[in-house]
Amino acid sequence: MDSYYTLLGVAPDASLELIEAALLRQRERYDLARIADLDAELRNVAVERNAALDRAYAVLSDPERRRQYDLGLSREAGGLAAEGSGSRRGLTPRERAYTLVGVSAAIVLIALIWMITGREERVVGQAMPEVDRVAPLFTLPTLAGEELQLDAYKGQVVLLNFWATWCEPCKRELPALEQAHQQYGTQGLAIIGVNLADDEFAQGRDAAAIQTFLTQFGVSYPIALDIEGEVANAYRIFPLPTSFFIDGTGRIRYVHIGELTLDDVTARFLELRDNSVSAVPVVSSDVTKAKACFSFGCAGLTRWRHQGWVGCLCGGLRPPHLPEACQAGLNHA
Repeated sequence: MDSYYTLLGVAPDASLELIEAALLRQRERYDLARIADLDAELRNVAVERNAALDRAYAVLSDPERRRQYDLGLSREAGGLAAEGSGSRRGLTPRERAYTLVGVSAAIVLIALIWMITGREERVVGQAMPEVDRVAPLFTLPTLAGEELQLDAYKGQVVLLNFWATWCEPCKRELPALEQAHQQYGTQGLAIIGVNLADDEFAQGRDAAAIQTFLTQFGVSYPIALDIEGEVANAYRIFPLPTSFFIDGTGRIRYVHIGELTLDDVTARFLELRDNSVSAVPVVSSDVTKAKACFSFGCAGLTRWRHQGWVGCLCGGLRPPHLPEACQAGLNHA
């Protein structure tokens, strides 16, 4: 469980002034009036987080209660360490034999399942709330000193990950995000980390400190700095980390609050990539269908093939959103 310090995003030795400032930032982020139009699940998250913030401030703002709380954290950490260092008796020869046989059988079973089902079995990640809304566009400076525009990533599946250096789940998911970047970066996945630089700077960290932090994890995907907090507000960020999966047309398809795994990223990326339309050149056998669509004034005429259907693509749209007239140019392959 996260400590009250982690909840507020402050160090354990933070002064009362820093704690109060952090509380104000968090309350603004979870302001119920700001999220009135969101679904019930996200509103419940905000309500719970506001209650947790109140409990944290009530303890940390009282010197005696804070002292007792810190002692409790120390005892808990000491107890975990003692438990981890406790002695255990070794296995008997018979137990070792049974263990070896069991492990060998498990390996054989896994190998058989792998051979039967095939290596192309679809990866399944965590369940995530599914949405369908336009992703707010933005332009932000990056840690590399460049300018990042979300609009430049149209046509790719984008994983927009909001994070901060003081967020423990953010730290835990960095290796998985970097692995996904290395594995799928050339296949149409763009991972963009958006650092809450306004909070970072308020806590005394600068861009160099953020870069030093990322270097420890070998992060190579682009990191944008939300210096004014405007992008976090536009996306109505609540807890960290929060991630948005954006399809090639620039629409948010999934929102995930919390830590991501490689399987989570893989599952969502493959789904959104496979559901996109593959545009291919018009060939002679398709001239009739192409003329049919073109005669109805469809802009941006291209040939497409998707899930067995073949036809023309009008103005960057795809079934079932094609103009009704263009349905004349559709047939099943």
